[in-house]
Amino acid sequence: MTGEKILYSYTGIFDTPDEVTHAAEEAVKQGYTKFDVNSPYPLHGMNKAMNLPASKLGYVALIFGLSGALGALLSLWWVSAVDYPLVIGGKPFFSFPAYIPVIFEVTVLSAAIATVLAMLFFFFKLPNNAHPLHATDYMKKVSADKYGIVIQAEDPKFDESSIRKFLESVHAKEINAVYWAEEEITHKHKIFEPKFLTFLLVVVIITSGTTYFTLNKLMFMLPFNWMMEQQKQNPQQKSLVFADGHGMRQPVEGTIARGFLPYEFKGQPDLAGERLVNPIPVSKESLQLGQTKFDIYCSPCHGYHGEGDSRLRGQFPNSPSLHSEKVRTWSDGRIFAVLTEGQNVMPSYTTQLTVDERWAVINYVRALQRALNAKESDLQ
Repeated sequence: MTGEKILYSYTGIFDTPDEVTHAAEEAVKQGYTKFDVNSPYPLHGMNKAMNLPASKLGYVALIFGLSGALGALLSLWWVSAVDYPLVIGGKPFFSFPAYIPVIFEVTVLSAAIATVLAMLFFFFKLPNNAHPLHATDYMKKVSADKYGIVIQAEDPKFDESSIRKFLESVHAKEINAVYWAEEEITHKHKIFEPKFLTFLLVVVIITSGTTYFTLNKLMFMLPFNWMMEQQKQNPQQKSLVFADGHGMRQPVEGTIARGFLPYEFKGQPDLAGERLVNPIPVSKESLQLGQTKFDIYCSPCHGYHGEGDSRLRGQFPNSPSLHSEKVRTWSDGRIFAVLTEGQNVMPSYTTQLTVDERWAVINYVRALQRALNAKESDLQ
C-alpha cells in the first residue's frame, strides 16, 4: 500500500568489539534467532557468540563435486571401454589410473562453479541487491569504526518494546528502527527485469567478443605471431633449399649416430640366429622386465600367454602362437632378429624396446614356452 511503512528491524550501535560480542551472546540467551552482527572487520569468536550453524554452501560443493566426479567417471568408461574401446599396449580397456587427473579436474571445476553460482544467486539472491540497511546511518557507522547488531522483525520473539529494553540492557549507544523502502516491498525479485537481462547480454557479448578477438585475431598479429612464423622446416613440408624439394632428409650414407652400434645382420635373420647369443642371463629381474615389456607391446597381438589369442581379433590378421614347434626351435638370436626387423605384418620394435629389453622379452618368451610345454623332468 502506498505510503505504508513496514518495519524491518531494530539496530543497536556499540563502540567496542567486546560490547557487540556480549550483545550477541545475550541475544542468543534471550532466544532471538533472526539477528545479525555488523563490524568493519571479521571478529574472532563471533560465530560461536551468535551460535551460528555451519554454512550450507559446503553441501552444494559436495553434491556437485561428487556429481561431476561420477559423470566424468561414467563418461570415460563409456567412451574408452564401451562405445570406442581403446587398445593401448597391455592396458585394460578402462585404465582407471590414467583417468584420475581428468576426474579430479572435473570434480574441482563442478564444485567451484556450482558453489559460486549458488552463493551469488541462491544465498545472496542476486541480482536483487536492495536491502533496507543500505545507505542508513547505521551501515555507514559499522562500515567505519563502530559495531552493530540488527534484530529483524521476522524473529518469532520480536516485540518493539522488549527489543528496545533488550538493546538498552546491553548498553547500545544508539537504537534505531529501520523500515522497508516502498520499492523494496513491491520489487523483491529482480532477476527477470529488463535492466538485468540487458546487463547480462552486454556482459556475454563483450566477454565473447573479447575472447574471440584475442584468440583468433590478436594472437596472429605482430608481435604475437612469432611462435607460428618461425624459420623452421616442418615434417612433410616442401623445401626451397634442396634441389629435390624434400624437407625431410635421409641420413648421410655410412654415418653412425654417436653411441650407437648398427645392427649388422640386417636382412639376414637366419645368420642372426646362428651368431647372436642372448647376453642377458635368466634372473628374476630380467624375467620381470621381459614380462612388463611383453604385456605392453606383445600381448595385444600374441595374447598374455603367447598363444595367439589377440585382443585385436578381427582388426588385424591373427598373430601366430609362440608355442609352435617352429618358434620353440628357433634360437634366441632368430627371435631377436624378428623383434629388431619385424616379420610379415609385425613391425620392428627397435624404437619401443632397447637391445637389453628385447633380450629380456626373449627370456620371458622362453619361460612361457617352457610353462605351456613342460616336460616330465620339469615337474620333478
